Amino acid sequence: MDLTLLYRGPLASCDYDCPYCPFAKRRDSTAQLRTDRAALERFAHWAAAQADDRLSLLFTPWGEGLVRSWYRRTLAELSHLPHIRRVAIQTNLSCRTDWLAEADPDTLALWCTYHPGQTPYDRFLAKCRDLTDRGIRFSVGIVGLAEHLEAARRLRADLPAHVYLWINAAEGHTYTDAEADLWTALDPLFPYSRRPHTSAGLPCRTGESVISVDGEGTVRRCHFVRAELGNLYDGSYRAALRPRPCPLAVCDCHIGYVHLETLPLYDVFAGGVLERIPGPAHLQTGGPLPVILPG
Repeated sequence: MDLTLLYRGPLASCDYDCPYCPFAKRRDSTAQLRTDRAALERFAHWAAAQADDRLSLLFTPWGEGLVRSWYRRTLAELSHLPHIRRVAIQTNLSCRTDWLAEADPDTLALWCTYHPGQTPYDRFLAKCRDLTDRGIRFSVGIVGLAEHLEAARRLRADLPAHVYLWINAAEGHTYTDAEADLWTALDPLFPYSRRPHTSAGLPCRTGESVISVDGEGTVRRCHFVRAELGNLYDGSYRAALRPRPCPLAVCDCHIGYVHLETLPLYDVFAGGVLERIPGPAHLQTGGPLPVILPG
């Protein structure tokens, strides 16, 4: 089986307090952190044992995972397993980066987000340069708020040309064509994020070759559909894997709509779906923008 898993354990604490994030500055208790650590170790043990499958793993914690030693260790260890095609995590990059020396850069990748006002620009940029020096695959993004525009322009100018700078449409924000053009000049794929995608009844890879897993091993087709498909650890989810249409009216998050079969994003992000890295032809260095289907 060739399977992509989006793992989200109980961790909800973050070291940042971004005003646009509902999980900013949450604090997990010691007991909650122990529970998260045990859940992650259980998942990692399961993944390591699936030697007959090909797995791609994306960690999408509500909080910041890489400030916790068990996330750093788990990613590094999983990156060396031959049946793991890719292991990636969403991160604000506030952690130290020396742990990456223990990881396989051919397998591990980072999906990084820059949050202006939460960390000095020069510190964030220095870490990006360190990732480049270490040969780590990574993308960098920012939320498309007007007050972030100059920071985004500065990032695009300072990051290596091969590093993709993505722009997420701010939740609940409507962009005029003129505003959208400003962001598209930095990220030619921003039109995919600008508006939610109509998805009801459309074919999606989630529930067939992509699944979501929580800390208890409950398997769902994706983070946004609550119907359960079974449990990871007793294997009951496998019988439920099959093509199925999306039951939701719209899909407005990249980790969801990237899997819609009606969008060409598996071609756009060929080889980099989990870490949000497009193929060379679609980087913001002048590559063509695919046609976006209605909705």
